[in-house]
Amino acid sequence: MQPCTLIRYLVLCWTLLVAWPAGAVTVAFINPGKSTEAYWVAATQAMQVAARSLDWQLEVQYAERDHLRVLELARSLVARPPAQRPDYVILSNDNATGAELLRLFDGSGIKCFMAFSRLSAAEEAQLGGPRQRYKDWIGSLEPLAEEAGYLTAKALIQQGRSARAQAADGKLHLLAIAGDRSTPSSVRRNEGLQRAVAEAKDVVLEQTIYAGWTRDKAAEQADWLYERYPAARLVWAGNDLMAFGAMQSLEKRGGTPGKSMWFSGINASADGMQAIQSGRLAALAGGHFIAGAWALVMLYDYHHGRDFADEGLQLEASMFVLFDPATARKFEARFGQRYDSIDFRRYSKVLNPKLARYSFGFAQLLR
Repeated sequence: MQPCTLIRYLVLCWTLLVAWPAGAVTVAFINPGKSTEAYWVAATQAMQVAARSLDWQLEVQYAERDHLRVLELARSLVARPPAQRPDYVILSNDNATGAELLRLFDGSGIKCFMAFSRLSAAEEAQLGGPRQRYKDWIGSLEPLAEEAGYLTAKALIQQGRSARAQAADGKLHLLAIAGDRSTPSSVRRNEGLQRAVAEAKDVVLEQTIYAGWTRDKAAEQADWLYERYPAARLVWAGNDLMAFGAMQSLEKRGGTPGKSMWFSGINASADGMQAIQSGRLAALAGGHFIAGAWALVMLYDYHHGRDFADEGLQLEASMFVLFDPATARKFEARFGQRYDSIDFRRYSKVLNPKLARYSFGFAQLLR
């Protein structure tokens, strides 16, 4: 047996032996990101805090940015004996895996919830929404990704104006480094960027390229972008890692982020917080990592008879904060990279019967 095959076999055997505590409500999360990736680690940490607050059992499995591994993990959950399957599974439609995931879980007895990134409009037109074709798909919660793209682009453009970074034609020339073409949240961030550019009138969006959310790929692509568009002084990135990659390329050419070019990013990572405080990043939005934790609150209420359907089966919530140095310092002082201080029970309708509507913004957690 090949080593890779053996490892996957042993992982499958381990998952088949999972024994949940008797009577515990169990949730699995197929994390599409890497176990070393700041954003997805933060998402997991927040979910673990929420699960402890609600006295639920949470199992997290990382797909390591491998969309085929996402499907493999789903199959392993379904392959468990019924008594060892989780009650719920939280999924994200990264790389357009959502439709196939719903098909895999159909009839398994595991209720599915989409968080972070839901199905695209085209996918929903074909498959229907929650509780229609796939009865065990009960709902979704997605951060307003368009908002993140818009806020960071608008702040970046304003910084470019303040720095008088216009080219000889009197316009600001901007490069965009996006995540991927198929993840709905990536598409919507790009739409936010495009809205900000359309409003600005004095900005030229030279080109949008896709770096797969990675630092190395962004650095590689920035090398030739800078050669092709020498007038560009602004770089919008779909996450912080890609912004850092583009900065790396600039520094290799002798430039200085925040002085010779200006960058924006998305994510509330420790490196991002430091970069916004030092001026290396001109704009940073984040807080959406909390979406999985809020999803657990919704599932808790659903499980205890308070269906979220009265607010909608597919919710979008404003979760992004546009960080400046002051709010970045507040974030670091309040949380660092730990979220144990958040009492998620406060946001449950079951535990707070007077709560009429969910409040899922991140800004409230910084007050």
